[in-house]
Amino acid sequence: MLVDLIDGTYELFRHFYGQRRFNKGKDLPFGAVVGVLHTVLQMLEKGATHIGVATDHVIESWRNGLWPGYKTGEGIEPSLAAQFHPLERALAAMGVAVWPMVELEADDALAAAAHIAAADPRVTKVCIWTPDKDLAQCVQGERVVQVYRKAQKILDAAGVREKFGVEPARIPDFLALVGDTADGYPGIDGIGEVGAARLIARYGAIEDFPSEVLGERRDRALLFKTLATLRTDAQLFQNVDELRWRGPTDTFAAVAATLGDVRLLPRCQSIRVT
Repeated sequence: MLVDLIDGTYELFRHFYGQRRFNKGKDLPFGAVVGVLHTVLQMLEKGATHIGVATDHVIESWRNGLWPGYKTGEGIEPSLAAQFHPLERALAAMGVAVWPMVELEADDALAAAAHIAAADPRVTKVCIWTPDKDLAQCVQGERVVQVYRKAQKILDAAGVREKFGVEPARIPDFLALVGDTADGYPGIDGIGEVGAARLIARYGAIEDFPSEVLGERRDRALLFKTLATLRTDAQLFQNVDELRWRGPTDTFAAVAATLGDVRLLPRCQSIRVT
């Protein structure tokens, strides 16, 4: 059994700005939503059976209380922000498991879902579809992998080591030192990617660094590590069978009509449910 976990927030952004190349700034009200749905349908057509999509129902999370510069919803274009909740409703109507996150982030949901799925011996592989660097911490050998859809690249544990220079479990330490501009924390001044990987290779986790390595910057590094560490305790589902796609719900026809894409319903109905 293969489980596919999709970063719905990333996909919404990807489709929104991808369509900008062609729509001359005239954003369709549900253009990005429709794009995400077609992406999921393509995966189902190619044989995906167990799918879950995580979204940021709100951008802010518990991390904003720890670091004032952490990412917020400020600056997100209104025409994009208006499509978050319709995406969640459309996915649910299409029969796809969707997790709209409020206190936690979509990345936390993906980490939690991967943790739950990987614990099931029936699951042969978990694919996490996102390019976000922090999800690399969830990779386990060749069984839990990260998939970069746009780059058409798969990162297993060896791939994580090659890309970042550290083991998957040390990704939070790595990001704490180098920072993550997408999430809004700067890392530690004077430590780049090569230096961070070298320090981690020598000492391990930041907690195990000799005091003189970071000095007074140690507390800030540990704070950034907390920001970079994904939560795996969200109770999203109890059994991976809950992620099996069983076709659209009775409400999908009306939802597809509202979205204004006549291709959605027949494409969805044509997929054989296994």
